[in-house]
Amino acid sequence: MAAESSFDVVSKLDRQEVDNALNQTGKELSQRFDFKGTGTTIAWQGEDGIEIKSGSEERAAAALEVFKEKLVKRKLSLKILDAAEEAKISGKEYRLPISLKEGISSEDAKKISKLIRDEGPKGVKAQIQGEELRVSSKKKDDLQSVMNLIKEKDFDLALQFVNYR
Repeated sequence: MAAESSFDVVSKLDRQEVDNALNQTGKELSQRFDFKGTGTTIAWQGEDGIEIKSGSEERAAAALEVFKEKLVKRKLSLKILDAAEEAKISGKEYRLPISLKEGISSEDAKKISKLIRDEGPKGVKAQIQGEELRVSSKKKDDLQSVMNLIKEKDFDLALQFVNYR
C-alpha cells in the first residue's frame, strides 16, 4: 500500500525581504527629487506594522507605491499588505499605517478546505492545523491538481505550499 503524500498551505512573511524592501524604499525617498522637502519617511511600527509619514497625503500615497514596487521586485505578494484607505492627519503630518498579514485565519482555512472538498479530486483530505492547512492524498497527481485549484481561486492571502512529501 502506498504511503500518503501531503503538503501544507501556509501564509508566511519573509521578514528579511520585507525589511530589505523597507530599507530600499527609505533610501529612495531620501534621494528622489519629488520627495525632497516633504519630510516623507517609512519605518517599522511595532512588530508587524509599517508607517509612512509625510507632509502631504499625495506624497504618502506615492511613498506607498514605491514600497509596493520594492516588494514586487523582491518577489513578495502585495496581498501581505493591509494599508489604510486614507492617511490620518496628525498635526501638520499625514500618517499612513500599514499592517502586514501573516497566517491563515480559521475562516479562510475553512473556505480553502471547502473548495478542496467540493471541487478537488476524490480521496483528498484537508485538515486545519492552527494557522496552516495540511492537504493529503494517496496520489501525488491529485495534490498537484489541488495546488493548481487553490492558485486559480483568488483568496485575499499570500499563500505558499511547503513540506511537500
